[in-house]
Formats: sequence, C-alpha cells, structure tokens
Amino acid sequence: MKFVKSISCHDIKKGKSWMPSGSSLSSRAKSSGTSDGEVLDSGIFEGLAGVRLAMRRFLAFSEAALSEAGVTSQQYQALLVIKVAPQSQIMVRQLAEEMLIQHNGAVQLVDRLEAAGLALRIPSIADKRSVLVGLTDHGESVLNGLARRHLGAMLENEPLLVESLARLRELSQTG
Repeated sequence: MKFVKSISCHDIKKGKSWMPSGSSLSSRAKSSGTSDGEVLDSGIFEGLAGVRLAMRRFLAFSEAALSEAGVTSQQYQALLVIKVAPQSQIMVRQLAEEMLIQHNGAVQLVDRLEAAGLALRIPSIADKRSVLVGLTDHGESVLNGLARRHLGAMLENEPLLVESLARLRELSQTG
C-alpha cells in the first residue's frame, strides 16, 4: 500500500502539492479530457455520489460522537493539530494556519479548549514572547477516545470510498 507523504495546510498555502508529480488540482481536473460542454459518463456521477455518501455518513457519525463527548468539531480538529505537532505543542499562530482561521479566532479557540480542560498554554522556552499550546491529560484522553471511534467509522466507509474513487480514477483515465 502506498501512502501520500504528510503535508500540512501551511504547505498547501505555500504551493506544495500532495498530488503526484507536483501537479495542481486545476491541472489534474483539466487533464481528465472533459470540457464544460461535454456530457460526462453516468459512472462519474455514480462515483461522485458514492464519495459524497461516504462523507455524509462519516460527518453524521462525527457530529453525534463529538456532541456526545461535549466537544465541537473545531475543538476536535484543534486537538488533532496539537497532537501531531512536534512534542505535541504548537504556537497559536501555527494553530491558526493549520486550522485555516484568523489568529484572533485561534486565541478564542484556545481559550475554549482551556476552559474545557482539554488544553493549556505553555510559555515557550525558546522564545519568551511566544506561548505554546499543549494537551492536558484530559485532552489526551478525550482525543484518544474520539480518534479511536473516528477511525472505526472511517474504516466502515472504506469499501464505498475505495469503490467510488477507483471508479472515478478509471473513468477519468479512459475519457
């Protein structure tokens, strides 16, 4: 099984690509050989519908699981970003970049994470002007439980996603 190298939102904003051969999204879309006026094969619509269905199923599960845990979607995403940062600590500025939100929004998000006992601010040793955000033990526990449940839900949708994406790839290469 081949895995795509890890790339952050920050890398994408800098123009780095997660796609093979450094191709961009627009060049990949154009290479499918279709123009706006061409009629697409019905299999394309079936593949797209399958991907959307898997995404909707997963998002519906996720909303329920997060609600049950008393965590918002944005808080869960922030916990994931913090967890994968070096030493599981991140500057608020970097958190904002990874979350694609404004700095002041990230500050408010960290305030809410702190109030919920999920994260804490840590003075930076390297730069006294900076503050890092890390997970509390409670935050680690909540994140581990949610991540385990989310992984299971993703894997439940794997057959539909794999089939749909394979169909789309095949149809885009034959067109």
